[in-house]
Amino acid sequence: MTRRNFLFALVPPLLTDRHGLAIRGYDPVAYFTLGKPVKGRPEFAHTVSGATFHFADAANLDLFKKQPGKYMPQYGGYCAWAVSNGYTASIDPQAWKIVDGKLYLNFSLDVQAKWTKEIPQRIQAADRNWPNLHK
Repeated sequence: MTRRNFLFALVPPLLTDRHGLAIRGYDPVAYFTLGKPVKGRPEFAHTVSGATFHFADAANLDLFKKQPGKYMPQYGGYCAWAVSNGYTASIDPQAWKIVDGKLYLNFSLDVQAKWTKEIPQRIQAADRNWPNLHK
């Protein structure tokens, strides 16, 4: 059996779509304040490190501006399960969880179900892997 070596390119520190939009346009603050994913509106936009975040309203935009680190998704918004396994993947804004005051996103609800079974171990692994995965 031969061993394959894969070369992965480093990814930008924040996951965005081709237009520079983060979290597919969902409001990162709403996960905390409303406990659910809420689509943001372009008129309430704020850009951080080249990634544009949309917010549901001016109040959420203001909260984010005051404490962006509090509301920023972990691992640049990439899938927490993937990062825990040493690679990156996109996310589904519906697959989310707040753990210890931090927002984690996953590729899909199915992936999230696996991640949820091992949250402490997955977060530890992702915390170790993340610094080596992004530019």
